[in-house]
Amino acid sequence: MPRINSKAELKALRNNITSKRDLSKPYITICSGTACHATGSDAVAAAIQAELEKQGLTEDVGVRRTGCHGFCERGPIIVIYPGELCYLNVTPEDVPEIIAKTIKENEIIERLLYYDPSTGARIVHEHEIPFYKYQTRVVFSGNLWVDPANVDDYIALGGYLALAKVLHEMTPEEVLEEVKRANLRGRGGGGFPAGRKWESTRNATGEPKYVIVNCDEGDPGAYMDRSIMEGNPHRVLEGLAIAAYAIGSQQGFVYVRQEYPLAVKNLAIALEQAREYGFLGKDILGSGFEFDVKVHRGAGAFVSGESSALMNAIEGKVGEPRPKYIHTSDSGVWDKPSNLNNVETYATVPLIIRKGADWFNSIGTEGSKGTKIFSLVGKVNNTGLVEVPMGTTLRDIIYKIGGGIPGGKRFKAVQTGGPSGGVIPEQYLDTPVDFDALTKLGSMMGSGGMIVMDEDTCIVDIARYFVDFLCNESCGKCVPCREGLKRMREILNGIVAGKGREGDIELLKEISDVMKSASLCALGTTAANPVLSTIRYFSDEYEAHIKERRCPALVCKNLISFYIEPDKCTACRLCMKNCPEGAIEGDKRVIHVIDQTKCIKCGICYDVCPSKVGAVMKISGEPVPPPIPEAERVIERGKGQKAKGEGGGDER
Repeated sequence: MPRINSKAELKALRNNITSKRDLSKPYITICSGTACHATGSDAVAAAIQAELEKQGLTEDVGVRRTGCHGFCERGPIIVIYPGELCYLNVTPEDVPEIIAKTIKENEIIERLLYYDPSTGARIVHEHEIPFYKYQTRVVFSGNLWVDPANVDDYIALGGYLALAKVLHEMTPEEVLEEVKRANLRGRGGGGFPAGRKWESTRNATGEPKYVIVNCDEGDPGAYMDRSIMEGNPHRVLEGLAIAAYAIGSQQGFVYVRQEYPLAVKNLAIALEQAREYGFLGKDILGSGFEFDVKVHRGAGAFVSGESSALMNAIEGKVGEPRPKYIHTSDSGVWDKPSNLNNVETYATVPLIIRKGADWFNSIGTEGSKGTKIFSLVGKVNNTGLVEVPMGTTLRDIIYKIGGGIPGGKRFKAVQTGGPSGGVIPEQYLDTPVDFDALTKLGSMMGSGGMIVMDEDTCIVDIARYFVDFLCNESCGKCVPCREGLKRMREILNGIVAGKGREGDIELLKEISDVMKSASLCALGTTAANPVLSTIRYFSDEYEAHIKERRCPALVCKNLISFYIEPDKCTACRLCMKNCPEGAIEGDKRVIHVIDQTKCIKCGICYDVCPSKVGAVMKISGEPVPPPIPEAERVIERGKGQKAKGEGGGDER
């Protein structure tokens, strides 16, 4: 690789790269993020390469393994250019047909296209699929065309031109002003203005100064930063280098959790290529600016996502937070001024520099500019990574992009902001998603997790789950967080177990107030959000659990029972054969009953009962009906009827 020593040389390199690319040539892009890896993209890529070699088409058809495309549940995904033909759930067995029909004959394979249940039509182009159609992919867009192991792909899209611009055309102060004017707020959770944080670090006393990428998202179901780092690490490095120039730093760190091996691998390749081209190291792009980056692999502790805990970990210490009266912008890594932003924040910076603050301000709401990437998961038809302008409503995200709730179930709530976020009920579905609106509802933006819940979700159990998660992840350094979470977990465990007591709700609120006002770091001060938001919007469910010993959602094991409805039982024996405890009595022609003294409430009987029969029922808060006398349980076969209702038996 030739070293690039000026902006002119970078432009010349870009022109050279793009001039050699024939846009009319068939090109197969294969989504190769972690999700598609899990569903077999490696095998699909190998099959494509083998089939092209077999057909003698390796020179005529290009192949590019890109980062995550976002529609993760439908992977492996391939998109064929020109034409943007999108195939979903591709298997190695599909590949010979794809090459023979689509590549050679330009025929479309209908079964591999997206099926739109609302119209009954098959959709050919990726951008027309509803999941993508209603998004505005700005930061995430590079994932669709860039091979993360090939820096030339990023350069072809204008990569590192923003860095060249700031090094040769702007002073550090001008860069700071542009980022401040763009009103870029940190995408890591708190939403603090990035430009102000950079300025504080630049003005702080002490040398050297450090810039750090936080790639340690630990929220259950969240993987936005991971996917950007896996798919387009050069955009993150470019944003980091621009921040370093503005702040006056010569050393950067990328803190990435141990559970992200593909992100670490692609980042290592990107760092090597960036150094070879001269985008990192000494005299970057012939400007005299010097900057380099080290990778620190975190142990996966959720608390290490907090800024000062993360910096402790970089120093080789235990990942626990420091007192907040000292800002990390003044005293961070090794007590030197340090700036920390997450992956998405840094990845946004090159776009702001290239397109300008006015462009960025044209997207979003008054207080929250630009786009935001969310991981849309849970009880929603289309799960994956979603990028939308700030201010897009929850309803549009869940129903237009997410395709609504599976099985025609009723939407119940959406949890935003990870374990420290809040649960938002149905009446606020038209809330615009931005930093301030979510905070008003008792939730938060967080790093971008969005978990959808349907009518079968127990809200009290959800609060218990997140408190349990945070209790396990708390570093234990401060008493309010350590003991408060333990006590809240005890109370919530008691409530879902049917042992709740009068005053539990008030006690949960009291503990929450103490944690919010006295905890050392954001983990503790926000840990009460799941509890407070669920009490605020679903107090009736808490009351049902405590006063009526009833779980309205029929989830909490200690508050439900399984019962076989005699009028519906066909004596098929499926439930009896699958019961692990032998708690079901019956025979071929005998209506089955569940021995409640043996039942462990595993729910297997409920799951295996044929849906058209639905004889096994879940009940809560009411006594189980007594079993019918044995003499009345015999099913009459003569006319296809049984003693208690209609339905034929299965002679298996």
